Amino acid sequence: MNGKTYNIVTFGCQMNVNESAWLERSLKQAGFSPAAEETARIHILNTCSVWAKPVQKVMSLLGRIEKLTNADPDVLIAVGGCVAQQAGEQFFKRFPQVRLVFGPDGTVNAPAALERLLSEPELKLSLLDFSETYVDKDPLLNSPAPASAYVDIMQGCDNFCTYCIVPFTRGPKKSRLRQSVLAECRALVERGSREITLLGQNVNAYALDQPEWNDSFAGLLYEVAAIPGLARLRFMTSHPKDIAPEVISAFRDLPNLCPRLHLPLQSGSNRVLERMNRQYTVERYLDIVAALREARPELELSTDIIVGFPGETEEDFEATMQAMQAARFIDSFSFCYSDRPGTKSELFSDKISQRVALERLTRLQAWQTEQREAFLKSRVGARTSVLVEAPSKRNNGRQGRDPYGYIVNVVSQRARAGDILPVIIVDAKKHSLIAKEAFDD
Repeated sequence: MNGKTYNIVTFGCQMNVNESAWLERSLKQAGFSPAAEETARIHILNTCSVWAKPVQKVMSLLGRIEKLTNADPDVLIAVGGCVAQQAGEQFFKRFPQVRLVFGPDGTVNAPAALERLLSEPELKLSLLDFSETYVDKDPLLNSPAPASAYVDIMQGCDNFCTYCIVPFTRGPKKSRLRQSVLAECRALVERGSREITLLGQNVNAYALDQPEWNDSFAGLLYEVAAIPGLARLRFMTSHPKDIAPEVISAFRDLPNLCPRLHLPLQSGSNRVLERMNRQYTVERYLDIVAALREARPELELSTDIIVGFPGETEEDFEATMQAMQAARFIDSFSFCYSDRPGTKSELFSDKISQRVALERLTRLQAWQTEQREAFLKSRVGARTSVLVEAPSKRNNGRQGRDPYGYIVNVVSQRARAGDILPVIIVDAKKHSLIAKEAFDD
């Protein structure tokens, strides 16, 4: 059987998804071929360790691959991403088929490492060192680009929120050269991308690690937005403490900057925010929200919330609910707190019981579901645009996303991927919208 067949499974954030997409392009260029899990000779797991569940899923998948392949020593497993950075060479002892572990900074060297491992069956390799500067990768853009593309602008974080493992698994913040970011964005647009999302653990901190550049995230936003042919621009994720007035102004000045921002709150209690080391208050956060909506009245927000952080009282949780109502989030990603190894909060003694945390999470998510469904229903009858991405399974038409990032299924047979289609929203589902093409009267 051809040893250069691979299967990639990705866990976690959009940065992981983007890194897996680069790995796939790189492997194909090197002569590797994608294969189903049952037949692949190389299994690549790109992992996430922000929450406990993804870590558990990684361990479960490794055990399943071992059973599926009857522990065949000719089957090679590579574990990459944050769990690999965290656990490192421990994988070699627990799972004999694992012969490569690589952290986020080692991704660029993973394809060459796999080539070497195929020729040296007894070898195991680890690529876990952090680099001092951003490790740029050839984007390998030798084929049509997706309608909606993602571009990394930085890596890592050094805020050290007390619950977060990212500084330990992705290292300190490292910004990518502006010229490199712009070159990739221009190449994507030239090859067909109509929308670009700029990615980083904290995009608002872009270039703060390189003061000699005399650069900023706002400056980068304006330059990317000016690329001819770019219809939509987004970015994620933003830390509230670093959002600059110039970034807020960009929502007023740049019509192709989409009116949707993901701005993690994490808690609505100042006491809890201080224990989290978030470095802002609820009042400061809501001032940012007000400034954003003044700059762009139609702007909508989503957020991240941790429920049941150590020491969280019922009063603290109610403060979170009040802050969410004040901010009027249309969506949120909410989780019960879980210990991450090596973080400061792991040592906090005043943990909240799982029962209490789950009860609070249920209340929060019920409120959020109502807000999302009400927002989607409010869109019925509205004229908007959809960036077409793929055929729709729902109505034998086309599927894409509106400026707020929600999936829209359009009754249309003529539109192609990459088209910006004017539509009228005719129905709202729990998580998506139905539309028809809007023709000029």
